Amino acid sequence: MKKLLQWLFRKPVAWLAEKVSSSPDKEAVFASLSKLQEDIVKKKGSNGIVLPFNIDSSKFIILSDQHKGGRDLADDFAPAEANYRTALQYYYNEGFTFINIGDCEELWENTPKVAIEKNRLALLEEARFLQQDRYYRIFGNHDLEWNYLIQQNQYLKPIFGDKLKVYEGLLLKTTYNQQEYAVFLAHGHQGDKKSDGNPFSKWVVAAIWTPIQRFLEVSINTTADSFDLVDRHNIMMYEWSATQKNLIFISGHTHKPVFASLDHIDRLTKQLEKAITTGDEARGKEIAGEIEKRKLEYAGKKLVKTMAHPSYFNSGCCCFSDGDITGIEITEGFIRLIKWESDDKGPVRKVLEESPLYYIFDSLV
Repeated sequence: MKKLLQWLFRKPVAWLAEKVSSSPDKEAVFASLSKLQEDIVKKKGSNGIVLPFNIDSSKFIILSDQHKGGRDLADDFAPAEANYRTALQYYYNEGFTFINIGDCEELWENTPKVAIEKNRLALLEEARFLQQDRYYRIFGNHDLEWNYLIQQNQYLKPIFGDKLKVYEGLLLKTTYNQQEYAVFLAHGHQGDKKSDGNPFSKWVVAAIWTPIQRFLEVSINTTADSFDLVDRHNIMMYEWSATQKNLIFISGHTHKPVFASLDHIDRLTKQLEKAITTGDEARGKEIAGEIEKRKLEYAGKKLVKTMAHPSYFNSGCCCFSDGDITGIEITEGFIRLIKWESDDKGPVRKVLEESPLYYIFDSLV
């Protein structure tokens, strides 16, 4: 009976969640991102900082959208925790700076107290970075409460300590070929009128969506099930980034990895076409297997657009239903889209895409 109910209710509930939880508006997206970037540059308020970095030696790992929950049937992070904690141990040992760009905890479905108590081990892994001044945290729409000092002091600082600051965005700045370049980081909910702190959307998730998830034991992830919506929002953020001079924009929010303005599924499809054309059967089989693995993530995709200006990247998420996590690395002069997945031996790191940073900068014309 439960399987029948899962089949009957999954699509209607996902449709409802989509309608009330996300509605990106291009004009609002452009205005919000431009204002945030300007405020950070001009040091207006405390919503962000500018950090210098060296293109050859600096090391950053950028992750987002863990949605750490209450360890119940509605917790999307639980299957990914092993990969996440192993990844953090790797990046800590390798000297990376960790930038966490929002929706770190799922506070639409859980109280801050529950989210913190149930995820103490993962949070302690994060806190180790801050102890060495290698941690920056950005808030998203699902953890908007961390923007307020009262909640930070009561729930986060007992784990992270008084060094912790939570921002809306960051700017990494470097110099290449005697020109200044910037990497702008924000969660990406800015300008999404139903996600940006909308109380009705939060109520629907807490009062309707979450109880159904718990009862039916299904993971209902709107951003993974409605790629027409996700692509539209990613395209808006890409189009904004393309209007900026010498700037790369890295966001999360949509849960869909994007590398150099081309989403990973489109890139895999192009690689498969090339393998078939060149007669590389082994490579073609490998790519086809990777596409098949992600079949559920793009089955409903309707809107396809290749974005040629390589100014937009998306970290994906750390709560894929199969336990995989994705993120963006900046290290050794390269920018990489990476995935951590589990095989027979445990969590392993895999490079999905990579490019020298200088190549990206040279292409920002």
